[in-house]
Amino acid sequence: MNFMSTVAGSLLEGFYPAGWDMAKIDACCDKGVEREAFWNDGFNPVVCESLGDFDTLMGHEIAMQIKLTGEEGRKLAMILPVGPMGMYRWAAYFLNEWDVDCSHVTTFNMDEWADADGNTLPNTDTASFEYSMREAFFNKVNKTIPENQRNFATKTNLPTYSEKIAALKAEGAKLVLVYGIGRMCHIAFWEPQFGEDYASDEEWKAACYRIGAKLHPLTIEQNAITSFKSRTTLVPCRANTIGPGLFLQADYCIGGCDGMFNRGMGWQGMSFRTTLHYGPTRHIASTYIPTMPGKLFYLKELAEAMTAECN
Repeated sequence: MNFMSTVAGSLLEGFYPAGWDMAKIDACCDKGVEREAFWNDGFNPVVCESLGDFDTLMGHEIAMQIKLTGEEGRKLAMILPVGPMGMYRWAAYFLNEWDVDCSHVTTFNMDEWADADGNTLPNTDTASFEYSMREAFFNKVNKTIPENQRNFATKTNLPTYSEKIAALKAEGAKLVLVYGIGRMCHIAFWEPQFGEDYASDEEWKAACYRIGAKLHPLTIEQNAITSFKSRTTLVPCRANTIGPGLFLQADYCIGGCDGMFNRGMGWQGMSFRTTLHYGPTRHIASTYIPTMPGKLFYLKELAEAMTAECN
């Protein structure tokens, strides 16, 4: 007896995206981190024994990309998330220790809470992603990224991302994507149900952004648990977000899965394994991640056995 055998006629029938093969997702959960044929040769999962290791290693990877491009005399465009966040402290630490000048870096925050019209919170609001980035990263770097080279996903600025990134790449800039993977396997807030809005994978891949996008209910609950101390009433139901037309352009990707709680509880195990093993589909945005070069840092517990036992 399981989800697939009992969902018919239940309150969850039709709740998950129509494009999801739940039996295939379940099969992914029986796998570890073994390579698949569709993986990019340069894609590598990196195991982390502890959350401290995870934050440090991911932060080091971000800082190293900034350092190396600076030494090469090359511009760097970075698409950044607010979640995970612990790596920013360490990225700032390494940049300061190495005395790195970040004036060659332009950042693009991938998403922001919004209403139906795309209006966002004031950047002084502690719940805004812009505020979080300033406090967690920008203000902690001695030779920080210039303010006029920081982009946030407002309804007026988000539509300019594509043109700005294209101009930087035309000048030889490297594009690095930093990301987490949502419970619904989103990258940024590009939700799985969006796949049904496009006639083909190619049309989906060309979509650069959405304004006031409707978030999946489980994305709301994920954020209630991880960011708002379980208080669902504080979580906006919409967001402005980049799409695959931008994040699939990345030359290199730095990802993180740290979704474990205490007593062995976690929310990201199924999402992590589905990302690795399902195979690319527009109905599950994160499944494209293994097709691009980069490192995906993950807590060891997320790759340990997922059983049917009640704990």
